Amino acid sequence: MNIIIPMAGMGKRMRPHTLTVPKPLVPIAGKPIVQRLVEDIHKVCREKLDEIGFIIGHFGEQVEKDLLAIAESVGAKGRIFYQEEALGTAHAIMCAESLLEGNVVVAFADTLFKADFVLDTKQEGIIWVQKVEDPRAFGVVKLDAKGVITDFVEKPEQFVSDLAIIGIYYFKDGAYLRSELKYLLDNNITEKGEFQLTNALENMKQKGTAFVPGKVTEWLDCGNKNATVYTNQRYLEFIKDTPLVHASAKIENSVIIPPVFIGANAVIKNSVVGPHVSVGDKTKIVDSRVQNSIVQKDSIIANANIANSMLGNSASYEGTPHDLSVGDFNTIKQ
Repeated sequence: MNIIIPMAGMGKRMRPHTLTVPKPLVPIAGKPIVQRLVEDIHKVCREKLDEIGFIIGHFGEQVEKDLLAIAESVGAKGRIFYQEEALGTAHAIMCAESLLEGNVVVAFADTLFKADFVLDTKQEGIIWVQKVEDPRAFGVVKLDAKGVITDFVEKPEQFVSDLAIIGIYYFKDGAYLRSELKYLLDNNITEKGEFQLTNALENMKQKGTAFVPGKVTEWLDCGNKNATVYTNQRYLEFIKDTPLVHASAKIENSVIIPPVFIGANAVIKNSVVGPHVSVGDKTKIVDSRVQNSIVQKDSIIANANIANSMLGNSASYEGTPHDLSVGDFNTIKQ
């Protein structure tokens, strides 16, 4: 089983947090988004992962090392591929053309999920979906009486289905998918100037490929600050029965309201932290109240009362209550 993870986007909706760190490496409950994604796919697959291909921009040597380590953590070989231009989902997948062999999962790195099914590798294709209240903002699938997908509909104005495509796909025959993607690129078949995976899926369906839905129990978006803070909250709830406070963290005269993740060598002094807070390594929180927030590594919070907030790496905040989105290396005093 190979996994292909396109993640070359600029993450503009997450700025300023993506100015120095790619969005998929923003931490959720102490681990990067992309690591959470890989681990959750691994649990659903329940079989050996051979190679994981990360399709990235030029994010730097350290990012590449981190991604390769994520692959290694689930027993797979990591591979780095580059998408030089943002030419669509089909083009991004084809950047990892050599991994399109045998069983393949394609997963876009701005979405996380929880599921209680085991991937049935005997199926020709599986498209992860989640039932949503208002499907007009999503691509959706229609099913026949046997539960096979009959149509892909992008942002329907009229109700046709409430099963939204979440951006994770399984293909039994990666080589077949590769040939269909190559056909799009070779013949310059685009939608709004980009090569789209959905066009390949439609062609495969028309040729007889039976796609079925993989219905997840929860779909978590990491597209912007508020969504990411909420996803952090949900993940802390998922893993609250595991130890979440590092043994080297120093907690003095403080109240910790679980679930809370506190990283290595973090310092919490004269503060109330939680619930639903992730604190990165070596971060200091002093004389403050922090709840429902993500605070990354090497940051300082003092004399503050914050909620529903994100602070980047090496950020410093001292002041009064706010709903914040503070990027890396910023300093704010009030």
